[in-house]
Amino acid sequence: MDKASNDKSFDSLANKFNKNIYGSTKGQLRHELLLHYLHLNIELNKGPLNILDAGGGTGKMTESLLKLGHKVTLTDISSEALALAQANIGHQAQLSIVHGDILSLSDNVQYDVVICHAVLEWLQEPLPVINKLINLTKQKGYLSLSFFNYDAQLFGNVLYGNFDYVERGMKAKNVVRLSPNNPQKPRYILSYLQTLPLDIIQIAGIRCFHDYLKDLDKQVSMYEQLRAVELQYGTEEPYLWLGKYFLTISKKH
Repeated sequence: MDKASNDKSFDSLANKFNKNIYGSTKGQLRHELLLHYLHLNIELNKGPLNILDAGGGTGKMTESLLKLGHKVTLTDISSEALALAQANIGHQAQLSIVHGDILSLSDNVQYDVVICHAVLEWLQEPLPVINKLINLTKQKGYLSLSFFNYDAQLFGNVLYGNFDYVERGMKAKNVVRLSPNNPQKPRYILSYLQTLPLDIIQIAGIRCFHDYLKDLDKQVSMYEQLRAVELQYGTEEPYLWLGKYFLTISKKH
């Protein structure tokens, strides 16, 4: 995570966060869908790439990319998250771990692929971070952004009958430490990306159906069917706008 005044760090929460996210179908499905779209748009099976996993937390994506033979720099503001990543992945020659916020990363190194997943929604000011990430991307390199979807959050809360919460602008009365504090509207982020030296080559909703199932047991018992539906409709109107996370992959001019 990034460390501006009110930006979120997961120090003291990293274990809980890791268990809640990646110990569930929510985290498993999100990870598999993100990997699917990365493979679809970037030749990840051809030769080693130099990849930045910015705000990569406990290193789930980093681990998958290392297994494909790439060189990965994993960064996060949370030292506890990075310690978990190191413990899970172990010491590898192709892995570099950097403790710090995104804006403080050196501009002296540019990467073939820059990944920033589930970070923007924890930042007070996401746009300067997007600019920084573009600076860290090589010409003709790729930038993959995913973020918690404000519109899907509102839609879901109305479905659940949380009308008072919606009327408050989805501001919790009490601090919910694992709930994103600044979800983003996909059209806002897309309109900003269109002003930058990028070609947007992929947009997709991540978990367009999973979180809305009435029978939550089917998230587990019918996981493969659910995953197939997510892949079939995750890039189609109108479903892509309902993904709990929204994904953009862009190629830098």
